[in-house]
Amino acid sequence: MGRRKQYEVHLTAVDRAHLERLTRKGQTPARVLTRAHVLLHAAEQRQDKEVAASLHVGTALVAQVRRRYAQEGLDSALFERPRPGVPAKLNAAQTAILIAETCSAAPNGRETWTMQLLADRMVTLGVVESISDETVRRVLKKTSLNRGRKQVGASRR
Repeated sequence: MGRRKQYEVHLTAVDRAHLERLTRKGQTPARVLTRAHVLLHAAEQRQDKEVAASLHVGTALVAQVRRRYAQEGLDSALFERPRPGVPAKLNAAQTAILIAETCSAAPNGRETWTMQLLADRMVTLGVVESISDETVRRVLKKTSLNRGRKQVGASRR
């Protein structure tokens, strides 16, 4: 027998019913489903190693789900916290200006815009303080904008 767990899982009837519904629903994301199974197994007073082996997950995940359920509740144990991430470099208005510039005529001596030319143009216009050509490329890729095509329209014919 192992030592007694620091964070024991004692599911309320409401929580157990909710977890059982999640596991039978068929549309639950895999990570949420795994965490729900961890909680259901942990509520049966199984050891972390046992739970991890039966669900093919690591013991660290089992311990984390136990701890989060005990300290923060069911939703915190099932769902991930929002990740910080970096805020977008361009807002909607700035993106619209970038697209408009991309669709405009290329500078003298150039046949098409390059990513670096567009980045420099955005700084020159005062839209942003600084921007890299890679950021410009990523923004344009999301719009499915093809800088190389001469004709604009629904059909290429």
